[in-house]
Amino acid sequence: MKSLRGGTAGAELAAPVRTSTSERLVSGVTPILKPVTLITGASSGIGAAFARVFAEHGHELVLVARRQAQLDAVADAIAAGDQPRPHVLSLDLGRGGAAAVIAYELAKRDLEPAIVVNNAGFGLFGFAEALDFQRQLAMIDLDVRLLTDLSLRFVETMARHRGGLLNVASLASFFPGPRMAVYFACKAYVLSFTEALHRELAPRGVKVAAFCPGPLRTEFFTRAGIAKSGLPRMFTSSPERAARTAYDGFMRGKCLIVPGVLDKILAATPRFLPRSWLLSIMAAIAANLPAAPGESP
Repeated sequence: MKSLRGGTAGAELAAPVRTSTSERLVSGVTPILKPVTLITGASSGIGAAFARVFAEHGHELVLVARRQAQLDAVADAIAAGDQPRPHVLSLDLGRGGAAAVIAYELAKRDLEPAIVVNNAGFGLFGFAEALDFQRQLAMIDLDVRLLTDLSLRFVETMARHRGGLLNVASLASFFPGPRMAVYFACKAYVLSFTEALHRELAPRGVKVAAFCPGPLRTEFFTRAGIAKSGLPRMFTSSPERAARTAYDGFMRGKCLIVPGVLDKILAATPRFLPRSWLLSIMAAIAANLPAAPGESP
């Protein structure tokens, strides 16, 4: 059951008494919609960090993810900091038609995205031929299909408010990824697609940026099937710091945002190494990552 909530914690956002957007469109009256920042995958990790950072800078938020309780916790924490409580939309983003549901729920309440932060996604660790086939297709649906839909669906509203699009890619975007083949390929798509949109939408005043962080201290790796011990803390970054870097770069109109000196160096290495060497290095790194209990690499 989906719900869109805002304002007072725990209270349903009542439908406006005034005529709906669809009714006014039919009658020929141009609707006046309130601009918001839409953040997907906002229930934890870097998505929750994005919510806090955007809220601190005065953005009214709509947070979307599957887990209602976690979304409410993020929204309540923001409200406790004397900022407007974000609207909350609990929705399985992996299901077909999720972007259309988001658009409908926003328009029904006279909201429209000025900024879209496409953060929702997941990865899977293991040999592609051994991993569950349907879960890998679901990964493509979420990491690629939904991101593409939301990136293009709201171009008009982003242009109207001179807002923008922030797509979360990864350091993985620059590399081949043995044992995470589909995930790395998805992130390569996100980077290429976003860079192209940056150029295409610039004349319309729409900021478009790809955010390519290295490993972050979130639940991503555990959910992907990699043991927590697989990545030493010194090689991971705080999601809060990463979100602030992404926000600053996005607001400055940067196309590509890679946080941290080490990540910038790593992102540049594919330019200087033969592809066969790069593939061998990535395969060796993946072979040394321990699978989470109950998983097989």
